[in-house]
Amino acid sequence: MMESPVSVCPVPDEQQPLNEYEQLKSSGFFRTATLELRQYVGKLLWVWGWSWIVAGPIAAASFPPIKHATQFLLCGTLGASLGVILAVARMYLGWSYVRDRLMNQTIFYEETGWYDGQNWTKPLEILTRDRLIVSYQVKPILQRLRRTFAWLGLFLLSGGLIWYFL
Repeated sequence: MMESPVSVCPVPDEQQPLNEYEQLKSSGFFRTATLELRQYVGKLLWVWGWSWIVAGPIAAASFPPIKHATQFLLCGTLGASLGVILAVARMYLGWSYVRDRLMNQTIFYEETGWYDGQNWTKPLEILTRDRLIVSYQVKPILQRLRRTFAWLGLFLLSGGLIWYFL
């Protein structure tokens, strides 16, 4: 009886690219990128709102809201956007890592610790399965995150232009 390539995989379960993908997909934070657009934007707005806890007092110290309301709002809004940028960047890095692990034919893994790493070459059927997952599941997520970066960049640029013309 012939064993399937998955059953002869020497990579520990938690380091197998498919399991890393499943773990990321079920993680509360990283799952945000897979939500429907309305929920996704809602979560990002939630992060933005909570970022005002830090950005608001800094903006108020720099531009007293009573004297410089427009500058206060712009500074606070753009400062709070940094929280969103950091969250989106973390999601992008996590999904990119999993994409790379799924796409690579050879993966590095640690058997028992940092001192005994090995490489394993995926059999063709596992490589094909992993690349299909990337094509149909991971790439759309990464595209969404890149579009989010573009919108955030446009948002920051427009805030900068408004600031310039004040």
